[in-house]
Amino acid sequence: MSQARLMDGTALARRTVEETAERAADLTRRTGQPPCLATVLVGEDPASVTYVRMKQNRCRTAGVESRHVALPAATSTEELVGTLRALSDDPGVHGILLQHPMGGHIDERAAFEAIAPEKDVDGVTFASFATMSFGLPGFVSCTPGGIMRLLDEYDVDPSGRRAVVVGRSAILGKPVGMLLLARDATVTYCHSRTRDLSAVVSEADIVVAAVGHPRLVHGRDLKPGAVVIDAGYNPGNVGDVDFDSAVERASLITPVPGGVGPMTIATLLEQTVAAAACQLGA
Repeated sequence: MSQARLMDGTALARRTVEETAERAADLTRRTGQPPCLATVLVGEDPASVTYVRMKQNRCRTAGVESRHVALPAATSTEELVGTLRALSDDPGVHGILLQHPMGGHIDERAAFEAIAPEKDVDGVTFASFATMSFGLPGFVSCTPGGIMRLLDEYDVDPSGRRAVVVGRSAILGKPVGMLLLARDATVTYCHSRTRDLSAVVSEADIVVAAVGHPRLVHGRDLKPGAVVIDAGYNPGNVGDVDFDSAVERASLITPVPGGVGPMTIATLLEQTVAAAACQLGA
């Protein structure tokens, strides 16, 4: 069997951002107001600081105004909720991104729920999960949304296929499973309590690895010809899939970096412009 074809998230993201920039410019011309994304960061976690800076740079590329709110590490849940509610009430802000992790002392769910659903362009609220699950209009979680776009770009139709999602986080594992289910895949969730993970993965036509464990999924675990989406990112640019062995067995695979990551940011910007258009009545 030949090596798997790489799913180039960087190229697709570049095209998506270019199209988003055109929509943002048109919206700004028609309304006199550019789309605005507010990013909120608690503390100074180096990785989070880097991610936020990257998103701000992409905002400029896409013609989206960026407003950054930096809060001290000692910020309480109540203070964070107040900040997010104020941004939700600000007509000059169209989308809100709360960077995580936020620190163990913060009630993460309470913070997410302080974001108005119409500004939840990262797809982290109960409301967004519900609209995703029921196929209603709303914003998808950005990484799952980017994954679905990658599948479409490479003509992978989930209908009737067995999809295994390794991971069950509220903003990645669970929502990507719901999006696959909505496209008529048969979905199995795996997690830390799953018995004989390799056996479950070996039955999958589509594997989404999203658990934050380096090289957890090995090539020998895969069904020949499987489509492999590596949504993990660990120190040293290592994903949740052992790439070198998986590329010999899969038909399509996302690299780390350059696969899922760029599509996450592209989806965020795309949804910010859509949110602005809706809020501005344009």
